[in-house]
Amino acid sequence: MVFQTEYEFSLPCGYLDSDGSLHREGIMRRATAADEILPLKDPRVVSNPAYLVVILLARVVTRLDGVEPITPKVIENMYATDLAFLQNLYNKINRLDEDQPAVTCPQCQHVFQLEDSMAGGS
Repeated sequence: MVFQTEYEFSLPCGYLDSDGSLHREGIMRRATAADEILPLKDPRVVSNPAYLVVILLARVVTRLDGVEPITPKVIENMYATDLAFLQNLYNKINRLDEDQPAVTCPQCQHVFQLEDSMAGGS
């Protein structure tokens, strides 16, 4: 079994750069302990904890259609839809359990898949 560390993605909306070019295809890598710890010291995170997700994603998104480098400013300028997409992908590839358990409603017996939590943001 090969341990996968990089994941390709396609942004739902795409990052629109200052030249008007749209960038959608990218790669996100698995996070390291440093990726989660070091941003906590950043003054932007200290003054606004919600900014953690911006710095974290700037560290783990390694490619976006030729946009170089991927900085917090790039992440800041993404549409909210794309930010939520990247947060969801981050949570999916970095969670310990690979499969979310199914839950059965005790009244109607309908089976539901649990949704991914959106840790690090809303």
